[in-house]
Amino acid sequence: MNYTQLVAEIQSYTENQFTTTDINTFIDEAEQRIYNSVQIPAIRKNVTGNVSSENQYLSIPDDWLATFSLAVVNSGEYQYLLNKDVNFIRAAYPSSSYKAVPEYYAVFDQNTFILGPTPNTNYAAELHYFYYPASIVTAGTSWIGDNFDSVLLYGSLLEAYTYMKGEPDVYAAYQKRYDEAMSLLKQLGDAKDRQDAYRSGQVRYPVR
Repeated sequence: MNYTQLVAEIQSYTENQFTTTDINTFIDEAEQRIYNSVQIPAIRKNVTGNVSSENQYLSIPDDWLATFSLAVVNSGEYQYLLNKDVNFIRAAYPSSSYKAVPEYYAVFDQNTFILGPTPNTNYAAELHYFYYPASIVTAGTSWIGDNFDSVLLYGSLLEAYTYMKGEPDVYAAYQKRYDEAMSLLKQLGDAKDRQDAYRSGQVRYPVR
């Protein structure tokens, strides 16, 4: 389902000719809810860069939402850093003058990671992270629209019907269909696509 088809379906289901601004808001809100509810591959990105010698800070990509993994490459081997709080790194390495291969990282602020200990030389780095992919509103198509249009449609209908202050029974029916579609998507994104993981703590569901 592309953007044009989605708009037509929303208008048909609700029997309402919304403004373009309103309907785009419904879709954006639905996408945000979906992307924050299930970890599908479409919302993961990989970037490579470098950590600099004697610099304990590393810039975060502009579209970063959350980290999946961060590694430095030491002598050709990937060494995955453990995620900690800033206070842990400050306590463990109170002086930034202590330098070695980084073992930990923390989110220092919205733009920066802090590493511990301070890198003793330059290392290549690889970051896997979650982000919001381009909306179907601007791109015309999306992974959700192509592969799980039901969850996008009913998510959008929930937003539209809330805006309309519609009948509770109709809203409940849309919610039921959305929940059913989301359950299937979670089986794919949080189970079948990622049944094994190197680290515990990542969301995983058994495949049924």
